[in-house]
Amino acid sequence: MPVARTHSIALVGVEGYPVEIETDIANGLPCLFLVGLPDTALREARDRIRAAIVNSCEQWPQRRITVGLSPASLPKRGSGFDLGIALSILAAAGTIPSAAIDGVAFLGELGLDGRLRPVRGVLPAMAAAAGAGFAKVVVARANAAEAALVPGLQVAGAPDLAALLAWLRGEPGAGPPGGAIGLAGSATEPPGSGTGPSGGASGSPGGVGGVPGGVGGPSRTGGDVPARPSAVPARPARPRPDLSEVLGQPAARRAAEICAAGGHHLSLLGPPGAGKTMLAERLPTVMPPLDRAAALEVTAIHSVAGTLPAGSPLMTEPPFCAPHHTATKAAIVGGGSGILHPGAALVAV
Repeated sequence: MPVARTHSIALVGVEGYPVEIETDIANGLPCLFLVGLPDTALREARDRIRAAIVNSCEQWPQRRITVGLSPASLPKRGSGFDLGIALSILAAAGTIPSAAIDGVAFLGELGLDGRLRPVRGVLPAMAAAAGAGFAKVVVARANAAEAALVPGLQVAGAPDLAALLAWLRGEPGAGPPGGAIGLAGSATEPPGSGTGPSGGASGSPGGVGGVPGGVGGPSRTGGDVPARPSAVPARPARPRPDLSEVLGQPAARRAAEICAAGGHHLSLLGPPGAGKTMLAERLPTVMPPLDRAAALEVTAIHSVAGTLPAGSPLMTEPPFCAPHHTATKAAIVGGGSGILHPGAALVAV
């Protein structure tokens, strides 16, 4: 039986790398092998994927299944590969046509009942997908608005595996999973109708600044990216600290205003309770909103850190972070063992 291939994105820090998922089904004892430097969360995908496929009323191949993730030298971490692995297995088994998953990037975690759950780092992953030449992506419905921030991508948000499979098969009445959210067209047809990536699995890493056409610039198909007033829901209004609430401290207030206007650094020194944090957390209220490039970069960092506010796919306000005075060097600078996490200094940029 021929090898089936799908694509996904691996994150290393805040940079994404295209990954090709290959599946081979051969005669032998029923088992599933994952190769290509998967971490513990990815190794556990074997049980999640099997349960999701069976609970989606699909037949699990009772044969020897080998799944390869390439480049093999690139570490793969997290549960975002679940969707791509499941579709490659079903394509290798002949359940869905291979052409339907060709040239499409898939990113999402599968629940045991087949539901698609959101994952972190969707924005930098989609920027890497666009940089590698992918035109269409499929993510969980909860991540669709965030993925649609990348220019030139046709994004489909799927609620569960069963609905996605019906769409890929072209079954009557099966529209785009969760609706189509795209900057350069719609995803009203199954992904197999598009062209494959030009960069392939060996493409260079993609960052937010590496999206073809630039941030907010022309799309890869030529022409300007149309405005989407309804694609990204407006950030809900919520109470926030404001510098006008501060009474007294005229010298500190004037220093904060001068630093905000001129883009200078500010050092606040004083005893506990003097109002240093009170002034600092209100400083963003007198700063201008982030431009498109800065907003995408800040959103990508918070997406990887898992601190992106719910219902706010794009952060347009300058961030603020107040680390505790007992915070360690790793908490401030960032890092981690195996998985890199942004520190407080990067989150507050």
